[in-house]
Amino acid sequence: MKVEDTALEGVKIVTPDRFGDARGFFSETYNQRRWEEHGLPSFCFVQDNHSLSRDIGVIRGLHFQTEPFAQDKLVRVARGRILDVAVDIRRSSPSYGRHVAVELSAEDWRQLIVPKGFAHGFCTLEPDTEVLYKVTNFHSAPHDRGLAFDDPDLDIAWPIAPERAILSEKDRRWPRLRDLAETFA
Repeated sequence: MKVEDTALEGVKIVTPDRFGDARGFFSETYNQRRWEEHGLPSFCFVQDNHSLSRDIGVIRGLHFQTEPFAQDKLVRVARGRILDVAVDIRRSSPSYGRHVAVELSAEDWRQLIVPKGFAHGFCTLEPDTEVLYKVTNFHSAPHDRGLAFDDPDLDIAWPIAPERAILSEKDRRWPRLRDLAETFA
């Protein structure tokens, strides 16, 4: 297993070992003991999510949940490729408002840890992309929040023009960071 730091503390890239032969491959995508050996947080995942995006340019996010339903996430791609983005929304953080953008694919097998206190979203780079992510808290609609993916203050270099992005109606209505009523301390 390989662990890489990113520019934001707590957001890490984890690449599990993958063992292959003529039949295919095998990989432990999460093993708590191995994570602890690498100094990673010991998460208690309670829910697995799986999304399919049919087209290139689908943007899902930027999402987060407020306390007491905030979530750590472990994101990976089972098919296709995405640009995965985590935005620091912890007001007391020295990196508040900054983001990291990491390409993840089924081919490179990398995963992204997105801790509590970060908004998360991704853009599909290939058709029929499937994204799986584990979370440490259950979904709670009353605690579901988001951030405008195209907020100019965030300066995220999405791989698609904002007017060509394919979004849900909910994701079209999220506020900019400066107008966000609820974030993390």
